[in-house]
Amino acid sequence: MPDLPTPQDDTEAALFAECWDAVLSYADLCTSGSLTAHQLATEAFTLGMREVRAAAGPHVRGAGRRTARLPTIPALLTAVRTTAAAWESGGQGHRLDPDLRLWLNSSGAARFTGPPLRRPVALRGLRDMQEADAALLWLAEVEALPLPIVARRLGLDPATAAGELDQVRTLFRDRCHRAHLDSLTDAECRSYARLLDAVTRSAAAETPGDLSRHLATCVQCAEAAACLRLHGGGLPAALAGGVIGWGGLAYLERRRRAAEVRLGAGRPGPPGPGTGESEEGTGRSRVVRGGLLAAAVLLSALALGVSMMPFGGSGDGVAAARDNRQTAADRGAPRTTVRPATTAPPSATPSATPSAAGTATAPVREKPDPEPQGTSSATRRPRPTSASATRGPRPTSAPATARTTGCRIAYHLVGQWPDGFQATVTVTTDRALTGWRVSWSFRDGQQVGNMWDATVHQDGSRVTATAADYNRTVAAHGTVSFGFIGSWRDANRTPDAFTLNGAACATR
Repeated sequence: MPDLPTPQDDTEAALFAECWDAVLSYADLCTSGSLTAHQLATEAFTLGMREVRAAAGPHVRGAGRRTARLPTIPALLTAVRTTAAAWESGGQGHRLDPDLRLWLNSSGAARFTGPPLRRPVALRGLRDMQEADAALLWLAEVEALPLPIVARRLGLDPATAAGELDQVRTLFRDRCHRAHLDSLTDAECRSYARLLDAVTRSAAAETPGDLSRHLATCVQCAEAAACLRLHGGGLPAALAGGVIGWGGLAYLERRRRAAEVRLGAGRPGPPGPGTGESEEGTGRSRVVRGGLLAAAVLLSALALGVSMMPFGGSGDGVAAARDNRQTAADRGAPRTTVRPATTAPPSATPSATPSAAGTATAPVREKPDPEPQGTSSATRRPRPTSASATRGPRPTSAPATARTTGCRIAYHLVGQWPDGFQATVTVTTDRALTGWRVSWSFRDGQQVGNMWDATVHQDGSRVTATAADYNRTVAAHGTVSFGFIGSWRDANRTPDAFTLNGAACATR
């Protein structure tokens, strides 16, 4: 077993102290005993630091260039996974967790080393960011460190760190959206891409049923949805599952517990060089680097021991430790169904985001999901939303008229937000149809952006929706529905002059 590498300078010594306990924590998840965990962690740490040093060689700090490598901690965690895979292929798989061995021989593990366009969206999005931005996101979201501590570690102004973190979250979302679009080859996935982008921008978006069904069966789109949704508290799980792979959610819970231990012990950062001072202190003393590593191992043992306790506690300490992280939503709040939030395309986004909380079933440690990819489902309780909470009056349905035309059309405003809205149209026909064409006129200059379950053509204020191939036949006294996302400016009244195949229809 190799020895831990020797820090080359004080900066790298501080980096070692910061990263060792993260590597050991994940290695313990991957193995069947504490001694084996230490051996895996040591081997992976040595491999990972060699790769980090090699990647950092030609890099120019502060040059503002985009880097193609992960921040140090996720890079080292990747080295743990790589080392575990080498153990499995080299005849040492019996030393690993049985569930991890199954995953290492599955298509899930192959995605992390396969063609770049098939790798998880979160991994590609994080790699596509500048290293400093990616490090800020990872430390705040996955390592669960309070934002003031993250700011001091990265040399940021604590007063503006919250704003920078919000910008980095948005940047990560943009990178993930672009990575998702670049990898789409399936026509159905492409048809939902723009709507997925639209609905994940708003905390008050509602997911159309057809998109929900698609996300329930398409891992690629569900992963993208978890990364694109910055509200609801699912971003840490999306990051951990998409970058680490197996055991990502269990690792996330352990890091929260470890952060709680550090804060509870009055040690918000890695121990100073043998003095007990935090890394952020101003009067740092210089000591032998080996003493720093020894102190780091002791601290990691304390944090790891507590983090391995059963996960059935109340979590109050974890919540307190995260008060300063400025997350987008309280993790304890009920999750809501999502409604579209931009003027972009077709059906909506997943109604569930992953939860990192584990349940205690064993006294030593939790067995993580064999393949958490940041898309595991969680229970959601819908929250009432108001479509009229934004500017402009909410359209109301037109009064019912006599049913003398052989068809009735119901126009329903599903949701409305500044400059955009989602609506559905339901047609009831008294006679059988072998094809249909529904038209109406907008009264306030609205524009249809994307439509599902029909094709759309708009000429000025007049809109025509034509049946899709799969719903062109409607039985007598049957109904057919379609929906769309549109844009509006000054007002958004209900359209009028509805027709079915050129004949006027009653509205209701």
